[in-house]
Amino acid sequence: MMQEQASEHVEEVNWGRVRADFPITGNTAYLNSAGAGPVPTCVLEAAKEFYRETLESGDRLWEEWLRRRESARERVARLINAEPDEIGFTTNTSSGMNLIVDALEGAGEVVSCELEFPVSTIPWLHRGVRVHLVKASDGELRAEDVLAAMNERTGVICLSHVQYSNGFRADLEAIGANKGRHTFVVNASQSAGVLPVDVKRMRIDALCSTGHKWMLAGYGSGFVYLSRELLARTRARAISWMSVEDPFEMHNDSYRARTDAAGRAEQGCPHFAGIFALGAAAPYLLGLGANSIERRALELNRHLTESLTSAGWRVLSPLAREAARSAETLVAAENPRLVVKHLARSGVAVTIKPEGFRVATHFFNNEDDIARLVTALEVLRREI
Repeated sequence: MMQEQASEHVEEVNWGRVRADFPITGNTAYLNSAGAGPVPTCVLEAAKEFYRETLESGDRLWEEWLRRRESARERVARLINAEPDEIGFTTNTSSGMNLIVDALEGAGEVVSCELEFPVSTIPWLHRGVRVHLVKASDGELRAEDVLAAMNERTGVICLSHVQYSNGFRADLEAIGANKGRHTFVVNASQSAGVLPVDVKRMRIDALCSTGHKWMLAGYGSGFVYLSRELLARTRARAISWMSVEDPFEMHNDSYRARTDAAGRAEQGCPHFAGIFALGAAAPYLLGLGANSIERRALELNRHLTESLTSAGWRVLSPLAREAARSAETLVAAENPRLVVKHLARSGVAVTIKPEGFRVATHFFNNEDDIARLVTALEVLRREI
């Protein structure tokens, strides 16, 4: 399966043509995919088609929708080099992470990081699990520090691939290769869709992501990955009538639970619109190629950080090692709210942060977007 990812285009992608798939770029320098990405036209059409079908025929196409769901599952699995039965559709990262926490009840204490987004830590804390927050060094989480935090009481490593707080990218392959008996859980919300993810090579046991950020599938979409090994040795905490084999036999006195990831994640009737949106985004991303997307996003990020530094702005993201760079950058500002409001009035979308503002460069962005950002910042500097 990974061979399909690796055999992506060798010819250069026409990024100008790709940009046309995102109408928002016509009036906005949209540098906010780390917060919420815009959807391309193909995703819009997929969601519209589903609602058009319900408008015209109610649920007459139920069987067709189920077939379309499985096609979407196969495409999402290809994105991370998983098997289709290891993928369950969710509506956001939180629902996926809670499914993972449910599966790992009693697995031991958790090793995480002080930089983490709360959804990577508080579901464990809510279950009464102790979470060890490894300290960052100069904004970086070192693999050796994560491994050193493991002991006889810890059973889980739970980390984000890219930290939302400062854009640091963790070396998942190094951590996975040395995880020992620990279960390796990854929050991929800030990487899936922009950086290559290979759950087999990285030895990831469970992973969750939303679809509304870098995957460009809109709110209400997401997925969870549970490896076959993890599925085989754990039990679902919550199930529904759709979580069983042959649900339409309607047995209410006995059941045989499904053993795939969908049986745990997809309780009740499917959220078809979000699934179909993600199912349209996945082949769009696969068509561009994971490595091509990464190269483009990081090339723009380098141009961004160089431009900001030259203009006198202080970049807070750790950039000492290129391997730790992601496609999002934290920039210092004394009055973040003033800066972000000014940028919005100037047609530049970024994310407000306590330390300043966060800028995200996805493949549909270009150098003009970055120039527009820097120019707007210079105007603000002159005004104040």
